[in-house]
Amino acid sequence: MKPFTAIIGILIIFLTVGTVSAAGGSSSISTSSSSGTSSASASTTTLNPDQALSQVYVSSVVVDPQEFYSYDQGIISVTLTNSGSQEVAFEHADILNSQNIYIPDETLNPYQGQTYLGPGNSFTYTFKVVAKPPDGIYYPEFSVASLGGNSLTYPIEVQEDSTPIVEAISQRPGNFAINNPDTVNLTITNPRGGAISNVIITPSGSGFDIDPRQSFISSLPGGSSMNVPFAITPYQVSNVTFNIQYSNGQIVQNPHSDTVVLPLNIGSSLTAASTDINDLALTNANGVYTLTGDVTNTGITDANGVVVSVGAPATPVEPYSNYAVGSLTSNDFSSFTLTFTASSLAAIPITTVWKDDSGNNLSSVQTFDLRSLTSSGTTGTSGTRTSSGGTGSTAGTGSYTGGGGGGVGGLFGGGRGGGLSAFYPIIIGGIVFVVVVILYVKRKWIMGKIRKKDLGKQT
Repeated sequence: MKPFTAIIGILIIFLTVGTVSAAGGSSSISTSSSSGTSSASASTTTLNPDQALSQVYVSSVVVDPQEFYSYDQGIISVTLTNSGSQEVAFEHADILNSQNIYIPDETLNPYQGQTYLGPGNSFTYTFKVVAKPPDGIYYPEFSVASLGGNSLTYPIEVQEDSTPIVEAISQRPGNFAINNPDTVNLTITNPRGGAISNVIITPSGSGFDIDPRQSFISSLPGGSSMNVPFAITPYQVSNVTFNIQYSNGQIVQNPHSDTVVLPLNIGSSLTAASTDINDLALTNANGVYTLTGDVTNTGITDANGVVVSVGAPATPVEPYSNYAVGSLTSNDFSSFTLTFTASSLAAIPITTVWKDDSGNNLSSVQTFDLRSLTSSGTTGTSGTRTSSGGTGSTAGTGSYTGGGGGGVGGLFGGGRGGGLSAFYPIIIGGIVFVVVVILYVKRKWIMGKIRKKDLGKQT
């Protein structure tokens, strides 16, 4: 039993020593942890108000509008950011030190009380202000006091400029023609440093049609311009008044307006197509007259769908009761052929109708005395002209030269006095010249052939 008792005694001793060691280690960890907490608490410090304020800065400033008109309202927004680790308390935020840019009613200033800006956070102060004359560049100060410390101030540049926008009619015809549409351009220029917005142009007046009835520009940056086209069809002498409304500012939209008056001077269009009939020739077969001639577009713009016909006292008959020429560009011409019967040739009206680029029907009438025209010769004819439609109305007299009978001008789009037929003498002369040259160059070869042929006949 003694050895067994000894072994049990040794085990009891080892267990007692282990328990004591574990208790000592636990005590050591707890002490170390307590010591660390005490050290961290000792390193945390509280900044005084001015030290905390030094870690706050102005991170953003917004002024709207970019440029004030005198008496415009607007906003100034200032954003503060706290880059420190301690909350900062503020009070009495305001816009100071400017007689021209000011808060109109301090009782409505919402920032007279306290605001708190936590670490890493931002806060935006927005003030409604008014500009008063004179124009200039001003520097009102944003000011806010910290509780128990100094104030933070920041100067803000504000521009006041009452320069108006400029409106002008930059494109218009020399004259407007009754029932004929013409395009005008209203150019709006913004010479200011800031953008204007919500530009609405509304024409008004009577005695005309206009398209569009209203035009809108969402924004026009400073130093830029824009053309606004309008199509105007007048019915009488009148004025078109363009009413222009626009806003200055994006957040607070200050309304402004202006007008431009455009007189509609009625007269013959200076750019419209105009037709002229000439180079007439007349033949008569079994009581049916055949009249040929040229029609020329003497205007500046194109004449589309040109059709030529005769009027009373002449009676159109087939095969050429009227003649469709097609389109004539400026200074272009084409031949036509008309067939008709008439009891008298003293005053035969020839009517030309066409369309302009807008699809309006225009016409011109020239009246000719055809009695002196014969199929065998070329004589002069006198005539009068009347134009109607979009080009207004004109009248005059002139002399027109009738061409000789026949010709192939109609085939090539020209008259007998022009087109390809005018070059026939030159073409024939050139062919004769080429033949003569060839005969001259090949004369020896040709003569040799002739001699051989003669010798063969003799043998």
